[in-house]
Amino acid sequence: RMRPDRIILGEARGVEAFDMLQAMNTGHDGSMCTIHANRPREALSRLENMICMSGITLPGKAIRSQISDAINLIVQIKRCRDGVRRVVAIAEVVGMEHDVITTQELFTYEYEGMGADGRLNGDWHCSGVLPYFHQKARDHDLGDRLRDVMCGVDAPKSKN
Repeated sequence: RMRPDRIILGEARGVEAFDMLQAMNTGHDGSMCTIHANRPREALSRLENMICMSGITLPGKAIRSQISDAINLIVQIKRCRDGVRRVVAIAEVVGMEHDVITTQELFTYEYEGMGADGRLNGDWHCSGVLPYFHQKARDHDLGDRLRDVMCGVDAPKSKN
C-alpha cells in the first residue's frame, strides 16, 4: 500500500516465506531475501517446504508456480574451508516445466588449489548461456554488457 521500490527480507525461515512470495509477485522488481540451503536448487525445495509447513493449503504446483514467478536468480554464498565466504554459484530460475521449477546455471566458482597464504584460489566459470532476463537487461541498456560477460568478454576475474 505504500508502494515500495524494493522488498528486502533478511532471512526466510518459516511462515513469512509465503508472505514474501506474495509480496514479490506484486511487481516489485529487485526484491530479495536469504535462505539457507546447500545448493541453489535446494533453496527452491526449502522454500516450498517452509510454505507447506506454515499450514498454507495450496497444491504443490501452485506453490512452485508462485516461487517460479517470484524468483529470477539464486546466488549461493558459502563459507569455504579457509574461512572466507565466497559466492560459489549463480543460477537463474527459468520457469515451470510441468510440475517442476526449471533452472539454469549461469556461473560457478571452481577451486584451483591452496595459496601459500592458506587461502583457496579459484576462478569463475561462466556457462555461456544468455539468461532469460537478457531482454529485461536490454530494456535497461545493460544487454550488451550482460552478453559480453556471459560470452567471456570482460568477464569478472577472481584472485581467490
